[in-house]
Amino acid sequence: MKSFRSSRRYMKGVLALFFCCTVAASAQAVDFLPVSDVHTGMEGHVDTVVTGDDISSFNMKVLGVMKDRGPSGDLILAKFSGPVIDETGGIVHGMSGSPAYIDGKLVGAVAYGWGFADGTIGMITPIEDMVKLWNIPYEKNLANPWRDSQLIPLGMPLMAYGFDPSALKFMKEKLPEYEYSTYDTAAADGDDVAKPLKAGGSVAALLVDGDLKLGAIGTVTYVDKDKVVAFGHPFLKRGSVGYFMHNASIFTVVKSVDSGFKLGSMGAEVGAVTEDRGAGIAGTSGHIISGIPMAITVHDLDMNRTREAGVKVVEADELTPTLSATAVYNFLSKTLDRNGEGTSTLTLKIQPRDVNIPPLERTNMFYSNDSIGIKSVDEFYNIIDVLMNNRFINYEIAGIQVEVSVAKDKKTAMISDATLSPAVASPGDTIVINVKLQPFREEPVTKEIFFTVPKDQPYGEVTLEVRGGGVVPLPYLLEKQKYNLTDEIIRRLKTYKDFDEFYKELRNTDTNNQIVVEILEDGVSMVEDSDKADTKGAKIDVADETKIPGAVPKGKSKENIPGIDDKDNKEPYKAKINTEYVIRGDGQFVLKIVSPADRDKEKARLAREHAKKLKEQAKAEDESSTKAAKTETAANTVKKTSEAPDNSPDKTPEAPTNTPDHSADDSNDSVN
Repeated sequence: MKSFRSSRRYMKGVLALFFCCTVAASAQAVDFLPVSDVHTGMEGHVDTVVTGDDISSFNMKVLGVMKDRGPSGDLILAKFSGPVIDETGGIVHGMSGSPAYIDGKLVGAVAYGWGFADGTIGMITPIEDMVKLWNIPYEKNLANPWRDSQLIPLGMPLMAYGFDPSALKFMKEKLPEYEYSTYDTAAADGDDVAKPLKAGGSVAALLVDGDLKLGAIGTVTYVDKDKVVAFGHPFLKRGSVGYFMHNASIFTVVKSVDSGFKLGSMGAEVGAVTEDRGAGIAGTSGHIISGIPMAITVHDLDMNRTREAGVKVVEADELTPTLSATAVYNFLSKTLDRNGEGTSTLTLKIQPRDVNIPPLERTNMFYSNDSIGIKSVDEFYNIIDVLMNNRFINYEIAGIQVEVSVAKDKKTAMISDATLSPAVASPGDTIVINVKLQPFREEPVTKEIFFTVPKDQPYGEVTLEVRGGGVVPLPYLLEKQKYNLTDEIIRRLKTYKDFDEFYKELRNTDTNNQIVVEILEDGVSMVEDSDKADTKGAKIDVADETKIPGAVPKGKSKENIPGIDDKDNKEPYKAKINTEYVIRGDGQFVLKIVSPADRDKEKARLAREHAKKLKEQAKAEDESSTKAAKTETAANTVKKTSEAPDNSPDKTPEAPTNTPDHSADDSNDSVN
């Protein structure tokens, strides 16, 4: 698998140095006008970008102060006018953060408007509330929950570059709580050139960067050396964050009946957004954060084509699982260029920042008859989710590598039969289980699995389950303390005592292409495949041909092995092998655990019975062969008798009939 290329990081490091040298030129010394000194009738102007990077201005007149009306405190109600407002149809999304000045003093940032209303009326967030974001904790931001369905922040739309429409739909379904519209955008000339941020200029806060870009575009309100505040309202209101701060350039303003928006490109990375709260976003220019880099490779085996991509996503417990899964799904969708069925193999490597924690590496197979793209990334999403939201440690991810191969063929197989030899064993013995698979539209195949009985296994009957790695046995489904997630690997997770136990289970969880044999603590009936309601459990035979129909309860121990405690919470033992199919179906049978002496007696008895059966079978075959030989001899005798000439004296042999030969005469004929 190709590792994430570092050239992008190198370029961003260069940009960081560039910014350290140039940011001082963009620092602005400007006085503030406190909201307490703002009165009805005051007039001023607002700076913003309408096209490209050029800053334009429009007029502002104060209508009043709305006490404690915003998420961070007071809001200033104002009316806007001028040629820019006439051109745009009013204040629009993307103007959020546009600095408002009265008599040369900075009042705050244009931040809110009303939907389906006069676009010339809006609200301004006071600048003194915004600059407090540089000195968090700011309890008023943290403690004042705020929501108004009519008051609309002017930076809500997300600009998306490089995304497939189906990928954006996938993302929205995973994050329904974020009610943001998403618009496709393009790249602009000069996007790769870093430019100093300045008040009134455009800025973008990105969640995804690289070959994909996803973020919100707004306006810079104020710059103090390397410190920046913008937007005037929250982006996602996630408190202390690590978004990617980028330049932005505006293509045009798109008018709308509801509220128009600036359509722009997201340019070079120039810093980091560190706070996202009620009064706006704040950050530092010249400081580039790594986020979580991802290297993604997709192989379309049917079309014989490969796509490689590199992105980085923000590191946030709630956002990272969805953003990273969306990135993988996006490149799957673009590479396949189709919807529908298929079989995929996904190889994943997650590198933690803590060098004392080993990487999580996993390969799994998936099949779907309607959306192989979504099926392929579901488990990936769940793994990232449980890692970043585990209750034990702060699991920080240094990098992710994903490689996916997809074909349209249905590579599935059903467990149709299995035999156990022998059906009796002692603790520590190894038994052989032959599992017969019926692949989809292929000839049956048989796989051999060696299962070792635990050395501390108590005597008595135990239930063995043979199943596909993605099939969940009933006892696990009924456990009370389980992760309420949709993917098979996560549904198998239970409550763990510490991170080491949790991480070990996650790394070793069965895969869909494995055949698994394990001891069940409780007997269960055949478990139907969750994907198909009509799937039947496997028929299970044992070597002595004793049928084990339906559910088999676990037998109670007759006696314990000397020196071994019969622990109720003993970890189940299992054996598993990989196959080239997604395995479906399962079944159970009984294995009798006895002492070595009793095992040998039982095996000897079974051997005698088997030998007796073979002897009887051989005798029957000999008798059948002898009878067949006699029948054949008699038949041959009758045949020879019927074919012999009849020379009896009462019958005169017929004389041969002589036919005249006229050929010589014919040859001498002539025509006179």
